[in-house]
Amino acid sequence: MPKILLAEDDTTMLTLLKTLLGMEGFEVVSISDNENIIQVVRREHPDVALLDVHLAHGNGLDVLKEIRVTPELKNTVVIMSSGMNLEAESLRAGANDFIMKPYMPDMLISTIRKHLPA
Repeated sequence: MPKILLAEDDTTMLTLLKTLLGMEGFEVVSISDNENIIQVVRREHPDVALLDVHLAHGNGLDVLKEIRVTPELKNTVVIMSSGMNLEAESLRAGANDFIMKPYMPDMLISTIRKHLPA
């Protein structure tokens, strides 16, 4: 079962994503506000990390850059999301993909699936 890590500070969105991804057969791990994202990625080894660009306690792009320079995490698949079109910035920072909010559930699922091994 593929594991998806969610770093999203909107609790409503987080609940919806957990439900949707769980129904699609994913194991979902979410990060609480006080957890260090890098430590959680290191501990959980997700197949895909879905990171919001604008987090309550920091910038998702900074987290992404840290993931990319951490040897044991640098190959983690990271999909960035935002309500603003920050696709170019996200890809430049090392994201595997970008999805703009609001997105349709099938768009999210297909974006995640294209980054999983066949």
